[in-house]
Amino acid sequence: IVLTGGDDHLWKTWGFPDGNILLTGEGHTDWLSGCCFRPSGTQLVTSSGDTTVRIWDLSRRGCSLTLRGHSRAVRGCSWHSCGDFVASASMDATSKIWDVNSERCRYTLRGHKESVNSIEFLPFSSTVLTSSADRSVSLWDVRT
Repeated sequence: IVLTGGDDHLWKTWGFPDGNILLTGEGHTDWLSGCCFRPSGTQLVTSSGDTTVRIWDLSRRGCSLTLRGHSRAVRGCSWHSCGDFVASASMDATSKIWDVNSERCRYTLRGHKESVNSIEFLPFSSTVLTSSADRSVSLWDVRT
């Protein structure tokens, strides 16, 4: 299965190698910048130009949670390997760590001077890697 998101405000899952569309999700009001599966495969996360991050339940085929807190477009998103946390990177020069269980922002990472364009959890750790339009890459320990 391949997951994509695009300018049409939709995410789609595709069967591979046939290329047939398996699921489509709508709900964002602007372009999708990122999407990835939860490690368990039961959910996915998307980020969008509409300033939100959304969690989608694949069995219900709908949005189960909308995370709001960024003031500008969200450029990327990532699941933690445990599946309980989502990270987001935004054009507002911040990144956020979201607790999916409590449905709230746990940490806001400040330090970049320009748009944060990508974010990834390092596997099985509390470390997050961000890259920014300010030409820097940062490693963050989200516990501190």
